[in-house]
Amino acid sequence: MGGWRAAVDRSVRKLSGRMRHAILGTGGIGGLIAGALARSGTEVTLLMRPESLSRYGGRLTIASAVLGDFEVECPAIAMLDRTVDVLWVTTKATQLGDALDLAPPVRVGDATVIPLLNGVEHMALLRSRYPHVVAGAMRVESERAAPGVIRQRSPFIRVELAGAEEVAEELRAAGIDCSIGADELTLLWSKLAFLAPMALATTALGGPLGAVRDDDRYVRAQGETLAVARAEGARIDEDAIRALSRTAPDEMQSSMQKDVAAGRPPELEAIGGAVLRAAARHSIAAPATEELVRLVASQAARSGKKSSST
Repeated sequence: MGGWRAAVDRSVRKLSGRMRHAILGTGGIGGLIAGALARSGTEVTLLMRPESLSRYGGRLTIASAVLGDFEVECPAIAMLDRTVDVLWVTTKATQLGDALDLAPPVRVGDATVIPLLNGVEHMALLRSRYPHVVAGAMRVESERAAPGVIRQRSPFIRVELAGAEEVAEELRAAGIDCSIGADELTLLWSKLAFLAPMALATTALGGPLGAVRDDDRYVRAQGETLAVARAEGARIDEDAIRALSRTAPDEMQSSMQKDVAAGRPPELEAIGGAVLRAAARHSIAAPATEELVRLVASQAARSGKKSSST
């Protein structure tokens, strides 16, 4: 009976245009999505671990190059305890397994689960827990400066979803550029084809995109990733990916680069590892990607030791 009532309640809210969103992962991506939706009048709840919840004051402060600067109230809870229509999963890949404890499948129910994670391999894990998972990708430079404080610097915020048009409409109403992609593989690998070489090269070589985009290792790693994406069945506009690499802001940095600099574990397995594992499945040589992965791993090890000793 309870499940039937929840389904009816959800249908009524969708018909009336009032959807309930929960955000799992309140860093630069999740905090930005939550702030934009909450400002537009959408009901949003943040899911936080107790230690983060204790430091959160109940309001999000957003400084965005696209959305402007604003504050908005946004409640937070330690575990999903209510019916929602959409669950956004925006954690780091390194934190995904533990974070999912905050969103038990019995509470998520039939909600649409939309991950905005780096990589491609998280989809299988999420589908093993939740019945309705729609792939998503987000292109933005955004970070959490403090609990509830988000700084978004890139001149764009772009979200692409492999379905869920009603969710896309709510994002557009909140000021976020959102489109529906052709298919899941293409959506995820299109993002990874740009992200993986950029994240690996900026981190390994210690500079922003403008300082590494002409480096031979970056150029070759991008070619390798595009070859792997084709082998995986993705229909990528390679000219568009290369054009984006040429025209993206020179000062752009990757979150991997920032994580390593701060002594945090990088998403190396989800990004570089995913490319190399797919390359191995198709017997594609990827020496430039392998070299950059080794360099990042070495830097992360040194940075982690330095961080733990301070």
